[in-house]
Amino acid sequence: MIRDPETLSLLLDTIARFVREKLVPQEAHVAETDQIPETIVRDMKELGLFGMSIPEAYGGMGLTMEEEVLAGFEIARTSPAFRSLFATNNGIGAQGIVIDGTEAQKQHYLPKIATGEIIGAFALTEPDSGSDAASLRTSALKDGDFYVINGTKRYITNAPEAGIFTVMARSAPQRKGADGISAFIVEKGTPGLSLGAIDKKMGQKGAHTCDVIFDNVRVPAANLIGNREGVGFKTAMKVLDKGRLNIAAASVGAAERMLSDALRYARERKQFGKAIGEFQLIQAMLADSHAEIYAARCMVLDAARKRDEGRNVGTEAACAKLFASEMCGRVADRAVQIFGGAGYLAEYGIERFYRDVRLFRIFEGTSQIQQLVIARNLLRDGAT
Repeated sequence: MIRDPETLSLLLDTIARFVREKLVPQEAHVAETDQIPETIVRDMKELGLFGMSIPEAYGGMGLTMEEEVLAGFEIARTSPAFRSLFATNNGIGAQGIVIDGTEAQKQHYLPKIATGEIIGAFALTEPDSGSDAASLRTSALKDGDFYVINGTKRYITNAPEAGIFTVMARSAPQRKGADGISAFIVEKGTPGLSLGAIDKKMGQKGAHTCDVIFDNVRVPAANLIGNREGVGFKTAMKVLDKGRLNIAAASVGAAERMLSDALRYARERKQFGKAIGEFQLIQAMLADSHAEIYAARCMVLDAARKRDEGRNVGTEAACAKLFASEMCGRVADRAVQIFGGAGYLAEYGIERFYRDVRLFRIFEGTSQIQQLVIARNLLRDGAT
């Protein structure tokens, strides 16, 4: 749903210009240093990027899902690390509070999240609990007006920068599976909370992940999201539906950038006396990439519009994330192939994107988990 086309057009133009003029020129620097310059972070805050999906009542833009994915297409036309820094504030790092938080929790945290004063992180995955999220072991035992949390979370995006963590923990250890899981807001600096070393990853330099360790961390009972035990897993799944659409949008934007670079190279690079873009096998790779990007973009927009209508889009979000992330991987592979030997060199940037976008097929539910979600929903609902 687009509320005001003119205002949205101005926002998208502003983001596109920011990406083109400020972010793209910094891509190599971020890749080399594994850090996003503070001047860039400040510019992101001033543009309101940390609060795009935070409701206007709490200081954010309050974008609809359709508006958000359209912005996501533009933002993703550069290194995914830039998006990653503020994406958790718009997605998994804050949406648990937006969707299921109490009014007091929203009033206290969301305005700070919207401005980027604090960065949110989502702590679900554990060393022995990844795709099987319902088997998590981190515990949160009630002790008077507090919960005492113990356990370790792994691969937590933006953990080194986070001011708050949405933590999924088992508050009813006697209840196995999803029903015993609750969601908590844990603030940085709480005694007993510590971070592991920053992970060294295949790609996405500048986007940081690490372990988050809880050693008898005492969290006020008021920080139980929604003041309800046992619904944390349901909150996580609601958050992930939105997150999957955002990853799908990021996959589309990144693929569009790679295709643009490949098109430019195909026009400029000459072999046998003419531009390689004139050769039909190069044209086939370009055409297949464009067709798949178009299909993925349509899927993402359709799912986003349905979510704005208040419909359950668990299946559609999984479809969009599965197709778009797999598509992005294929486009990356073709782009490297079109560049040939140059595509294997760091100076052209395509090899960096090739590594960066590989993560899209893994986080917020692997491609295989998306397949299971889709099939399970089809079998349950009896419809296609």
